[in-house]
Amino acid sequence: MKKIAVVLSGCGVYDGTEIHEACAALLALRRAGAEIVACAPAGPQLHVVDHLRGVPTTGEVRDILVESARLVRGGIRPLVGLAASEVDGVLLPGGFGAAKNLCTFATEGAACRVHPEVETFLREARDQGRPIAAMCIAPVILARVFGGGGKPRVTIGDDAATAALIEAMGASHEVCAPTGIVVDDEAGLLTTPAYMLATDLPEVFEGAEALVKKLLTMCP
Repeated sequence: MKKIAVVLSGCGVYDGTEIHEACAALLALRRAGAEIVACAPAGPQLHVVDHLRGVPTTGEVRDILVESARLVRGGIRPLVGLAASEVDGVLLPGGFGAAKNLCTFATEGAACRVHPEVETFLREARDQGRPIAAMCIAPVILARVFGGGGKPRVTIGDDAATAALIEAMGASHEVCAPTGIVVDDEAGLLTTPAYMLATDLPEVFEGAEALVKKLLTMCP
């Protein structure tokens, strides 16, 4: 049974992990017989968004790890205590939390910084030959961490502005349908657009299933 670290960023599309994407990935992993190791960094979210009105709240602070625990019925580990050697692969669902809490892409674009715990874990995973999958906006994290000379190939769908920022970080962007995936075998990275392009839930689930199926074949 392969163990896959699922790195979460809170709970809720506007300030944390996109819930549909997380559920799609978790279901696909379990249907494929994989063991899920949910994890997240601890610490305050960038902000808290009222999902009914779609606006940030004032005077409210929520913890990334505590909020992420909502998605996995409390079964989660602090990222800082998880060694890459404990898992066979990594998966990052999307949602604005990936761009707000796991890195600063939402506020700093191509000049973004990745959360130190996230960057350390991802680099260790790649050094140990673990494949890394990302959904929706989360591929910008891979572009920031691994972009450079090798120009790893990733996708966020077909959004030209975001694709340009990915290219500016030293990665190569490929246009992809919401149900498809882009695989860079040499870099050990695979990505799918999810809600960056999907217009309905079934597309997200189809893309997640394809992503997970390929991820598991790439695990050592």
